[in-house]
Amino acid sequence: MTTPRFAVAAIGNAIVDILAHADDAFLAGRGMAKGGMMLIDGPTADSLYEAMGPAIEASGGSAANTAAGIASLGGAVAYVGKVNGDLLGKVFTHDIRAIGVHFDTPALTDGPATARCMVLITPDAERTMNTYLGACTRMTPDDIDETVIADAAVTYVEGYLWDQPDAKQAILKAAKAARAAGRKVALSLSDAFCVDRHRAEFLDLIATSVDILFANEQEICHLYGVASFDEAVEKVRGQVGLAALTRGAAGSVVVTADQTVEVVAHVPDAVVDTTGAGDLYAAGFLHGLTTGRPLTDCARLGGLCAAECISHVGPRPQVSLADLVKRHLG
Repeated sequence: MTTPRFAVAAIGNAIVDILAHADDAFLAGRGMAKGGMMLIDGPTADSLYEAMGPAIEASGGSAANTAAGIASLGGAVAYVGKVNGDLLGKVFTHDIRAIGVHFDTPALTDGPATARCMVLITPDAERTMNTYLGACTRMTPDDIDETVIADAAVTYVEGYLWDQPDAKQAILKAAKAARAAGRKVALSLSDAFCVDRHRAEFLDLIATSVDILFANEQEICHLYGVASFDEAVEKVRGQVGLAALTRGAAGSVVVTADQTVEVVAHVPDAVVDTTGAGDLYAAGFLHGLTTGRPLTDCARLGGLCAAECISHVGPRPQVSLADLVKRHLG
């Protein structure tokens, strides 16, 4: 097998995040489930934007954040995501290319605007997301370049994409291409509410097409319909080659058929905004995995990247993660 050009090819919703602080009453008054992600339409997005406080705009999207993290770690990474050729689409395209990510998905020339996510950060640093998918809904199998997928050691997919039928077919096409090339497929469950919407299909996808699974404690428990994390660990064991499960301040657990690796969390100086923590954990973990590090080091890398992410507002690293790793892990 030839050496892949890319460590990871990430596929996801290309979104510009709009982040603002809010209190619990603001969320409750609008029927938002704290810590979750809700899909909204264009008029609702406009109304919420008007009601939000001062905001910061930052290119985001779950898999795009992971791609940004891998690039910051020094890994070669490609990204597939759909934007419009509007102002926000140009901002997203510039940002992801400027950090060294290969991105050449054709932009829409008409139709829905580039996606945006209103992220409300409460005083406890929890983030609640309201997402207008816009142009993301126009991703199709035609956007999957099978030569790029075949040239990536791992194809990483965010579960959020499963909400769109055409994007679902794009995922299946990418997974088939990766498998045909002898590469790995990774899936992030993305959100507990997303898991609830697609539990049966996710279980089938994991059984047939996924080698590496990323989930947090709530997501993995929802996937298997169990009340305890320990039960979920035993359910996932053997269902997928490798599961990397995050537990916030409690660290992470890596599960294989015959191993359970527990790693403590890397503690940041302050917890400011948890947006993107899971995305950056995946970045660190995948970078470790594709550079041949043992599973314990992969989890430590993930924890270190997640800690940097939650120490500031915004879902992408603000320092060189490669330099951060040299200082802390060598």
